[in-house]
Amino acid sequence: MTSPAGGLPAPYRLAQLEEIDSTNAEAMRRALAGDKGPLWILADRQTGGKGRSGRVWETAPGNLFASLLIPATGPVAKAGQLSLVAGVAVIEALRQAGLGSAALRLKWPNDILIGPAKLGGILVESSTPAAPDGRIAVIGVGLNLESTPEGLEGSATNLAAHGLTLSPGDALCFLAGAMDTWLKTWNDGAGFDSVRKGWLERAGAPGEMLTVHTREGDVSGRFAGLDADGALRVALADGRERVFTYGDVTLSGNKDDDKT
Repeated sequence: MTSPAGGLPAPYRLAQLEEIDSTNAEAMRRALAGDKGPLWILADRQTGGKGRSGRVWETAPGNLFASLLIPATGPVAKAGQLSLVAGVAVIEALRQAGLGSAALRLKWPNDILIGPAKLGGILVESSTPAAPDGRIAVIGVGLNLESTPEGLEGSATNLAAHGLTLSPGDALCFLAGAMDTWLKTWNDGAGFDSVRKGWLERAGAPGEMLTVHTREGDVSGRFAGLDADGALRVALADGRERVFTYGDVTLSGNKDDDKT
């Protein structure tokens, strides 16, 4: 394992807690109390971890539960791109930490995989109060470092199972550095082309079979990349292409409930 470069990059602060309901919820509470970040919140244990679509994310000591609170100064329409920014940063951090698995990859919009198995996920939340300078964004990251949650519909894995032992504190140091780099690259959406390229380099190959689960029903097809704003492009069997800005994605042969 490569050692982290020591601490968090300036000007990030750290709030480390033994137990909390959810690091995302705590970040939102601190934002409402006037903290605009940049602040990382790290918890040893969560009692009410949050996932996409209101799901609960099971937590166990020794894994990473962290959220980043930052000012949201860019266009509201660009906020959804933060999930992709964070995904690229997580992969970068894990590689820097010494994870050599060639199967490490991203799945749209917010999952970190090793092969077909889920290693972790991302949950981005934002507030849009009336004051234009008052908006904040929270980027939550959960990673299975030493154990795997039980009861998932799809397969899951952890870093220890792949030969990398990493404490939550060290994992956060790697993540904070990579996140800072990619947030600067993203530049409130102005640099999204670079993020999009980085995301695609860390994702599945074009043509991969997948199904998008939406409120209107399921749509199956082949992965055709991302559009200019980060939406998922799916090539259908009849030659048409559809673009999705929301929905859970299941890869062919992998039942995954997309918890974060």
